[in-house]
Amino acid sequence: MVIDFQLHAEDSTSAARAGVLRLPLKSGVGAEIQTPMFMPVGTVGTVKGLTPGDLRAIGTQILLGNTYHLYLRPGHERVERLGGLGKFMAWEGPILTDSGGFQVFSLSSLNRIEEKGVEFRSHLDGSKHFFSPELSMQIQRSLESDIVMAFDQCPALPSPREAIEKAVRRTQAWAERGLAVPLKPHQARFGIIQGGTDRELRTQSAKGLTALPFDGFAIGGLSVGEPPEVMHEMARFSAPLLPKDRPRYLMGVGRPEDLVEGVRAGIDLFDCVMPTRNARNGQLFTSRGKINIKNQRYQEDQGPVDPECSCETCRTYTRAYLRHLFVAGEYLSIRLNSIHNLAYYLKIMSDMRMAILEHRFDLWTKEFYAKQRGGLETSPD
Repeated sequence: MVIDFQLHAEDSTSAARAGVLRLPLKSGVGAEIQTPMFMPVGTVGTVKGLTPGDLRAIGTQILLGNTYHLYLRPGHERVERLGGLGKFMAWEGPILTDSGGFQVFSLSSLNRIEEKGVEFRSHLDGSKHFFSPELSMQIQRSLESDIVMAFDQCPALPSPREAIEKAVRRTQAWAERGLAVPLKPHQARFGIIQGGTDRELRTQSAKGLTALPFDGFAIGGLSVGEPPEVMHEMARFSAPLLPKDRPRYLMGVGRPEDLVEGVRAGIDLFDCVMPTRNARNGQLFTSRGKINIKNQRYQEDQGPVDPECSCETCRTYTRAYLRHLFVAGEYLSIRLNSIHNLAYYLKIMSDMRMAILEHRFDLWTKEFYAKQRGGLETSPD
């Protein structure tokens, strides 16, 4: 195993757990990730609108980059020549790269799946490309990320059982082929279980993948069209199928309540574009629910976005000013809103970790939901 993962506490009322994930990093200087942890998404080598300094200031411990997007531009070979993704984007901490599988299937309206891999057209210019599990590993090796994800097939939901079963078989075969591709010494590998909402197929996928020498495992194929309560149910079912002594990662999730339910299910790592995407649309997450900063009620509101948040945005700027920036279309709006939303997500993770360590996670969860139900916007404008 390339990584070291140790559990420090487990909740007595749920499967929630707190631990430390240690990665060697390319530099040889180890990095520690306090779990549970949320990973901001830096798809093309940037978390939109934010600098590495912004990310460090809000407590970011690990970022996510994407193989598909970085392959198309600026190109993985160029990134490698420029010193790897971390050096290229001036981020000194750990990076996890998604394999590109999800984007190959979701962003290209014209793709052809076969046992060797996937032929697809770029969403940028329509040019034709082919991804195989071997190429995905080679690209991620060039990017020099610290956690490399196996190439998988992620079917949309709902899909016929036959299609999901075929995706499970391909994901297993592609994982085995990817393991044959050598990586750089510091790079860890995570496998991805599939199976949609079918318990039998989830069990089959987990059994096959956990027999392989992966450093950690991800639960893929959720939050792709199914209702949230179904996603929560499948996370609770899937997490115990994975080794207790390896990190567990729920991919592409989600809303604050999805993070809480994921941690309660025994998940350690999360990622999602929601905090930054919603920030760009003026929706801000707070300890008492979401607010839409463009609403007229904030025109002369001199309070912070969230009185319980200590991020730069909440310490410095009023809701009235943030509304003005958003309505005026100012670029600063994107930065300040994104800082707050990511800081809020990271604070949730930190608060849950502390609650698990102090054996009060059940109480914390009840208080979280009570505050969310209270809300800040009790009536529409």
